[in-house]
Amino acid sequence: HVQTADRDRTEEFSLYAKERAEGTVRLPPLLLPKTERWLHVRQTLREDHQFRIKNNPEGAQDKFDKLAKSFFKFFRGTALLFYRDYAGMDSHLPTVFTIGDVHPENFGVMPNEDGAPIFGVNDFDEAYFAPFSYDLKRGAVGFYIAAKENGLKKKKRRQVVRAFVDGYWEGLTSFARDDREKWHEFRIDNSPKMIRKLLKSARTERADFLADLIDVEKERFISSDEIVPHSKHIAKFQKVVDTYCEDNDIDSSTKAEDFFEVRDVAIKRHSGTASLGLDRYFVLINGPTNDPTDDIILEFKQSRPSAIYGLAPNITSSENGKSKSSKKSSKKAQDNKASRIVRSHDIHLSGGDPYYGQVDIDDENFLVRERSPYKDDIDVDDLDYDEFCEYASICGQALAQTHARSDEDTGIMEGDAEKRILSSVNPALFTADVVRFAHTATKRLKRDWKMFKQDHALGAFQF
Repeated sequence: HVQTADRDRTEEFSLYAKERAEGTVRLPPLLLPKTERWLHVRQTLREDHQFRIKNNPEGAQDKFDKLAKSFFKFFRGTALLFYRDYAGMDSHLPTVFTIGDVHPENFGVMPNEDGAPIFGVNDFDEAYFAPFSYDLKRGAVGFYIAAKENGLKKKKRRQVVRAFVDGYWEGLTSFARDDREKWHEFRIDNSPKMIRKLLKSARTERADFLADLIDVEKERFISSDEIVPHSKHIAKFQKVVDTYCEDNDIDSSTKAEDFFEVRDVAIKRHSGTASLGLDRYFVLINGPTNDPTDDIILEFKQSRPSAIYGLAPNITSSENGKSKSSKKSSKKAQDNKASRIVRSHDIHLSGGDPYYGQVDIDDENFLVRERSPYKDDIDVDDLDYDEFCEYASICGQALAQTHARSDEDTGIMEGDAEKRILSSVNPALFTADVVRFAHTATKRLKRDWKMFKQDHALGAFQF
């Protein structure tokens, strides 16, 4: 089912982004007439999923089916379509290491380096160098759509977006005063009531968490619709885990002698939205003691290029703490996809998952992280208007910390990122611009979704 329109247009869009940033007048995709826009949506989605269509057509089909059923999932699963509309824009604004896919469901609970639950950005798959506005705008659209899906009227949706952006400015202003971004974490003892409640509810005992997924006595995964035992590959994954430990400087010297010994392997199915159709494994390893109730589940998630690759106005690398354009470094970041994600995790969080790393399996790059008992998030479907505004503000503050850490302290840029960002815009005016952007972009994405659904019904995404 490969179509001639399925060819990779990465280089063409990279050139387009460069020319647009330089002021060259070309017709951007968001200005295409309806018929051409329809084809652009179809081509971009098929192009973005070519690897999955060829290597895992069932998974690609599963993803497209889910996108057709939910507008919010369509937004979440089509980041490349979103960013191609804004290729080369905002070149006058400071570049940071963006999250790349900010929306209400990409914030949640995760373990810090001490094993305690913390709240913050928890998905770095699309992280890339781009103007700070890329995160704000995508996040604003995400909150606008989620608020719309919750039944909020237009005026209240705008207020939710405003709360998100205002929270961002509040966070940057705070970090500009005292550099708290170097060590701050949203923990149980210092978080707003809403987040404190979430963190407390996320404190699942490891033994109870494991009992839902494995036969603790046999140390084997329990088969289900989402978990397919893959036990015959234990020896293969032992070599993978050994390489992962060595390449990522994972220190196990003070633990049990058989710490990181692989006990079982399983294929994980039906996870995520943007990553549906990519390979994912659960690997059960012996924990720091010989008690099976402290075993650890490592998640191996196949990595992909960031949707922002080639589309940001300034492709940035970090050498000696200075930001500069570098085609070579951007290609390297494109090829080693998981290393980019790991670096983002290390920069954006003051003390994150100690098992975060990357490794190759059968010549494909995989992100590695702990499948933590603390994994939890806010159910945005249950939020009323006031709660939505509060949550949006908190997420804005959490995002501000990730941007504030993209400075000389972590080698991304010279000076303080938060001060450079605050001095680059009029916050009140910029907020108004972002609120309007969220409304306009949502209307266009809704039209795109309707086009996609018609194509989907006609078999354009069947494999």
